Amino acid sequence: MRGLLALSRLIDATNETVGKVICWLILVDVLISSGNATVRYLLDTSSNGWLEAQWYLFSAVFLLCAGYTLKRNEHIRIDIVTGRLSDKAKAWIDILGTLFFLLPTAVLIMVLSWPMVVDSFERHEMSSDAGGLLRWPAKILIPIGFLLLVLQAVSELIKRVAFLAGRAPAPVTHAAHAPLETAEAEEHMV
Repeated sequence: MRGLLALSRLIDATNETVGKVICWLILVDVLISSGNATVRYLLDTSSNGWLEAQWYLFSAVFLLCAGYTLKRNEHIRIDIVTGRLSDKAKAWIDILGTLFFLLPTAVLIMVLSWPMVVDSFERHEMSSDAGGLLRWPAKILIPIGFLLLVLQAVSELIKRVAFLAGRAPAPVTHAAHAPLETAEAEEHMV
């Protein structure tokens, strides 16, 4: 169990780092959007490439931060139903939901999106809009984002099973209402 908890901490740290770095793309996206709007209104010119860059950046934030969001337990949940359940019941719901819904769906999307990325890369697929960008950089975000989500799902499974086995603290039920988990707290439980 100790090795699995170490793996969980490594996955958590990876998604935490990715999330904190990728969140800066929101600022870049806003700057591009503002610059594009300013140029369009002041100089009466624009480029579809800048508009598509905004879409790519938003997609990067959305897809690459999915694992980060899961780690922080900030995905939409059914707290109105589970709010009165014990921590053990919540852990079982999370385990079953992850095993039967999250993991199969995320793995399927990750696997099925890969041929689309390869095809786009091999054909040097370009946007159909004048001045548009290459498509494969946006498409590769799909399998990478879902890989990060799958890894975080595995980490969450490890933490829930460790909790049920008495080897880890209760999982944080909602990041906004609970103290941050620390590696030291988990170490004391092992």
